[in-house]
Amino acid sequence: MSISTQNFGSIDGQDIHLYELRNQQEHCIQLTNYGAILVRVEVPDRNGKIENVNLGFSSLEKYLAGHPYLGSTVGRFCNRIAAGKFNLDSNSYELAINNGPNHLHGGIVGFDKLIWAAEILEGSQDCGVRFSLESPDGQEGYPGTLQIVAEYRWNDSNELSYSFQATTDKPTVLNLTNHAYWNLGGVGSGDIRGHELKLFCDRYLDVDADLIPTGELVPTDGTSLDFADFRTLGERLDEFEVTKGYDHCYVVNGEAGGEARVAGIARDPQSGRCMEVRTTQPGMQLYTGNHLEGDFEAYSGFCLETQHYPDSPNKPEFPTTRLNPGETFSQQTIHRFFVAD
Repeated sequence: MSISTQNFGSIDGQDIHLYELRNQQEHCIQLTNYGAILVRVEVPDRNGKIENVNLGFSSLEKYLAGHPYLGSTVGRFCNRIAAGKFNLDSNSYELAINNGPNHLHGGIVGFDKLIWAAEILEGSQDCGVRFSLESPDGQEGYPGTLQIVAEYRWNDSNELSYSFQATTDKPTVLNLTNHAYWNLGGVGSGDIRGHELKLFCDRYLDVDADLIPTGELVPTDGTSLDFADFRTLGERLDEFEVTKGYDHCYVVNGEAGGEARVAGIARDPQSGRCMEVRTTQPGMQLYTGNHLEGDFEAYSGFCLETQHYPDSPNKPEFPTTRLNPGETFSQQTIHRFFVAD
């Protein structure tokens, strides 16, 4: 295993770095401390051809110009909070409205737009980068000063793992994810409609017209959201007129918070590349890049964002996203890349 570091530019005199983690097979990932962003993931196809399968940019300037959270570590609360409002104990909080009438992915300046401290982690079996950040009380409207650690690791089995830990000095809410867009055929190879997906998720969250959960968990069986067996993403994508494709949160089968369990497997029949996702999180958002534009066209990548459910602070029946002083938020997700037989 090896790690190399190079300059990726600067922001207001602060150096931004690009970290490359390479295993013994010469397969690699790249990360940057701006937004704790996953920049590249290079893995082989069935013929041994190595290509990048993660949508990202080769320059910091592209990220600074604005982007749809490509590979970003998203917080303080990923996904949506209805009307940007929630109550905690006897206090009411108002957040930025940046997605129609709602709050999305931490607000105007979320964790994806901040500079993280970085520490290199070297080992014989894997290597990684530990990103850390302090989010002050009141940032984007959220209560409590948070101490956050996002640790990304890469190993010889082509497993990309990321774990999140956080503590707070007053009660707050927290929901963290990585927002990578995947194209297992290789970035630029075409859209992902032909990708096949199997989800270990028997239910999904019913939502209203603004994609806010109603509170109902609906069985996927017999619906257009059923991926109990491998189906192509494009087979029923056009049935979603409002969202222009998949943008739905699934309930991952099994108990959350313990050992990471399988949430989904994606595969590209043409290249043979496959990606298994395991997680400790209770939910996973499937998004098919419906609104990508500019550098990347619509449906040129898909997301499997492991997370807690959207609008959880306003849904007491959902798994809690509350974090209290003295507690530690802790979640892990693993992406394993392999080639189909």
